[in-house]
Amino acid sequence: METLITAILQTNLHWHNPATNQLAFEQLIKQLPQSINLIVLPEMWATGFTMTPSHVAEPMGGSSFSWMQQIAKHYNAAVCGSLAIKENNAFYNRFIFAHPNGVLDTYDKAHPYTPSGEARIYNAGKGSRLIEYAGFRIRPLVCYDLRFPVFARNTDNYDLLICVANWPTARIQAWNTLLRARAIENMAFSIGVNRTGEDAYRLQYPGASAAYNALGDEMAFAEASDSIALVEFDKNELHKLRKKLPFLDDRDAFTLQ
Repeated sequence: METLITAILQTNLHWHNPATNQLAFEQLIKQLPQSINLIVLPEMWATGFTMTPSHVAEPMGGSSFSWMQQIAKHYNAAVCGSLAIKENNAFYNRFIFAHPNGVLDTYDKAHPYTPSGEARIYNAGKGSRLIEYAGFRIRPLVCYDLRFPVFARNTDNYDLLICVANWPTARIQAWNTLLRARAIENMAFSIGVNRTGEDAYRLQYPGASAAYNALGDEMAFAEASDSIALVEFDKNELHKLRKKLPFLDDRDAFTLQ
């Protein structure tokens, strides 16, 4: 495929209530066109960003995980977002990418949010991941990962960066700026999907989910609380732009120890 028709789903999250969140997202998904290829949900879309995963974390194969696989198969479109996962008596903030053919890709958040204590509760992932889907090379990030440009550095020729988040209103200007910057510096499309509403910790979330092209031009922006933003990514246009403006060829060469 040369184009990827993508749906950004932005809504309030019902606290620690996977079944209700599944129903809410189903109502949004029913409104999508049949041509959709990729559906992107926020960070911890089933529960909200929780610091008590012992109450709600699911194993791989749990109800929310299975729901993602079922939706992907039914709509013949990949579904991605993160979940609180329990595995081997440890907790992970895990990005799940469910392909419509049943293939599964995962990425564990590499930068737990230390100011909130996330790093004490959730195990950090080891390194970045590259997901290949429908001819596109995709780099997943989860929320706080977005603040670290070296981690998102485009050394593996990815086409699309996806960041799923629970990013609060108090720092939304940083979200807008960083999401655009990651697209520009990596000469790649970027998507950021954030939640709305208020969580159990009384944090407010404004949404501001968006997509940008490799020059930082806005391609989509979700204004309302319950929003669907559709965006079509054209891989040929991206590669033509990279050929015309070969900025990535001039990257500084270094490795991290």
